[in-house]
Amino acid sequence: MLPEAFLARTAADVGRPALAVLPVGAFEQHGSHLPLATDSLIAGALAAGLAEETGALLLPVLPVSCSQEHAGFPGTVWLAAGTLAAVVGDMRASLAHAGIERLAIVNAHGGNLVLAHLAREANLEAPRVWLGPGRHIQEAAFAAAGIETSVHDDMHAGEYETSVLLHCWPQLVRMADAADELAERPQLAVKGLAAYSRSGTVGRPTRATAAKGRAALAAMVEAMAAEVRDTFGLEA
Repeated sequence: MLPEAFLARTAADVGRPALAVLPVGAFEQHGSHLPLATDSLIAGALAAGLAEETGALLLPVLPVSCSQEHAGFPGTVWLAAGTLAAVVGDMRASLAHAGIERLAIVNAHGGNLVLAHLAREANLEAPRVWLGPGRHIQEAAFAAAGIETSVHDDMHAGEYETSVLLHCWPQLVRMADAADELAERPQLAVKGLAAYSRSGTVGRPTRATAAKGRAALAAMVEAMAAEVRDTFGLEA
């Protein structure tokens, strides 16, 4: 999920960074063509790029989060929203103890709504937590990469996520099993995704390519780094 250089670090390699980057993934169904760890893989890739661009301390991926909307499909596990908030809060406290007051959270699962509330509370007096990539970054990256499906329609296991895995981990993608399915989901929080998608997909994975994944990742990392530097007043 994270580069070998991350796994090989020792305490002597950390130094005194001004920022830490926390990737938040999930362990949930992604149709029949993508692995359960898809969000964690993507979060790790984005976070590694952001940490490299900003000189930040890269933290390990949180591999389980708030995936209750996928409860109708096998293989999905989740944390309660309060548990996820508590885990991130504990990590922030330990970072602050080491003198790192700023945290960039790279969230690859849309169901982690509690993270937005956590960020708002943390930022009441000064910017301390950045949360992204936001919709504006996603839309710009989709356009730059030539992803044909909109961010709204490409909600889950679609063109974007499949493209990223084709670029980074093609051996994990079962394209023969990919199924396009578009669905509005007006009561997702009430009924769950199984009420709207038979395949577990919302998007067009059959339009995915490795080239789109490479371009989307690059565009997102560049935009996230610029926004994080601006938010925290970091030098480029």
